[in-house]
Parts: sequence; structure tokens; C-alpha cells
Amino acid sequence: MSDASAAPAASRLTPSTSGAHRAANIEGRSAGDRIYRWTTTAFAMVVPILLCVIAWEVFAAGWPALRQFGLGFFTTSDWDPVKGNFGAAPALFGTIVSSLLALVIATPLAIGVAVFLSEFAPRAMRQPVGFFVDLLAAIPSVVYGLWGILVLVPFLRAHVMPFFKDTLHLGATPFFSGPAYGPSMLAGGVILAIMILPYISAVTREVLVAVPRSQREAALALGATRWEMIWDAVLPFARSGIIGGVILGLGRALGETMAVTMVIGNRHEISASLLAPGYTMASVIANEFAEATSDLHVASLMAVGAGLFVVTIIVNVIARWLVWRTGGARPA
Repeated sequence: MSDASAAPAASRLTPSTSGAHRAANIEGRSAGDRIYRWTTTAFAMVVPILLCVIAWEVFAAGWPALRQFGLGFFTTSDWDPVKGNFGAAPALFGTIVSSLLALVIATPLAIGVAVFLSEFAPRAMRQPVGFFVDLLAAIPSVVYGLWGILVLVPFLRAHVMPFFKDTLHLGATPFFSGPAYGPSMLAGGVILAIMILPYISAVTREVLVAVPRSQREAALALGATRWEMIWDAVLPFARSGIIGGVILGLGRALGETMAVTMVIGNRHEISASLLAPGYTMASVIANEFAEATSDLHVASLMAVGAGLFVVTIIVNVIARWLVWRTGGARPA
């Protein structure tokens, strides 16, 4: 009798006991989920916090120069550490011109390489050629600079610049006027183009490969040639990704320092001629920061860094807007 009554009692206790275990397990999992969520949130917040800290330090260090010169710091060309006069207009001008020149040179080449590798190249050639193109991104900046001094600058001075001035008779135009020094805005733009080409090409190639096969087949079924299929169906479909790759290359060009410093000529002067020496915001910091003796000189260099920071932010904002606009998406 006692055994019979004990069995139902045990059966009655079992569901409640198992329910307690399930509740404990659920509570344990919930606590683990909360810890995981808090941890990942903290990791995610590190990036914007770090960005804000860097911006604060750079702007705080450059504030004495910005307070003394105002917005004229970015609109005047006088840079005289001895007299305490500083104007970053030539560096700002050189940064924008050299980067845009690099985009003009690199973008068609990069897209052409990407189209060839994704659409025309034999399967056995795609991986080796793509590897060598991507390898350009692994070359150190100072190596590019040495190559630019020893190979690129003499070649431009002896062949390319005379070709523009004498053969094409462009010497009378403001863009190719003046003597051919060698170190110049053109040299800076060319070396930047070589450096950003692998970034644009890699992103474009991945975007083109991701285009659905049905997109190509539909264009060919309508009677399009292979080139018309690429131009009218593949490239428009991948437009937002290509723009993202181009802007990625632009961001790389804006912040490049050593290679440009070694070939651009480093002269505080605004000139419309691509054959004239120039300056960039990164190169002026690299050249003069170790030699800055006065507090105002250091603050002016930090103000140049703050200006470069703002230019980079503006470029990235424009890039996101272009991607949203061309991709048909809208910011969340």
C-alpha cells in the first residue's frame, strides 16, 4: 500500500522538479544572453568613442591656431614659422587635387581590370592576375616613394611632361605651364593612382562577380552583344558597389603620406599647373612636425590634421549618400 501511494507521489513531484530545472536553465541562458549583449554593445561603442576621443584631442591641440587665424587658416597661403604666420590653403588644395587626379587615372584602369578578370579572362588566368593586382596594396608606402624618386619622376620629367608640353602643345594652357621639375602634382597623382588601384579593382571585381547570372543571360537573350551586356546590364546593377570602391580609394588617397611626400615637391604654393610642385595636408605634417619648435607651429600642424580629419569625414558622408542614392536604399 505504501509502495503504491509512493509511486504516484513521485510521479507528481517529477513534473514540478523538471519544471524548476527548466526555469533555472532558461534563467541561466537569459543571464548569459544579457551578458553577451552587454559585452558586444560595449565592444561596438568602443569605435565611436575612440573616434570622438581622437577628434577631441586633435581639435583641442589645433584650437590655438584656429582661434588666432580663424577660417583664414584654410584660405591663406602664407606659411612662415619664423614670423608666426600660417595658412594651410596650399596643403588643402594639393590634397584635393592630387586625390582627384589619382581617381581620374585609377578608376578607369581599375574598372577595366575588374571587368577583364570577371568577364573575359580565362579561368586559369583570373586568380594569378587578380593576386598580382591585389599585391600592389601590400607594398609599403615608402617603397612606392623610393620607386617614385628613382623611376617615376625621371620618366615623367624626360618623357611625359615634354609630351604634354611640346607634342600636344598644352604648355600654353594653365594646367601644363611652367618648367618640368619632375617632383610635381602630376607625380603625386600618378603614384597615388597606382596605390589606390588595387582597392578599387578588388571591390569592383567582387561586386561584378556577385551580379546574378540571370542578369547576364537576360541581356544576351534579348540580342545584346557581350559588351552591351556588360555595359547595360552588369555595370548598372553593380553601380553602388563600384562607387563604394571608388570612394574607398579616395579615402586611401587623402590620407597617404610618405609616398606623396617623396615625389610631390613639398612647396607651399597654389598653382594650376600639374607640372609644378605642391603640398598635401599629410605631407606638411610629416615634414615639419619633428622640426616644430614653437607652440603656435605645433598647433598649426594639429589644425592641419583637424582639417584633414574633417575632409575625410565629409568624403565618407558623401560616399554613404551616393551609395544610398544609387543603390535605392535609404539610411535607417
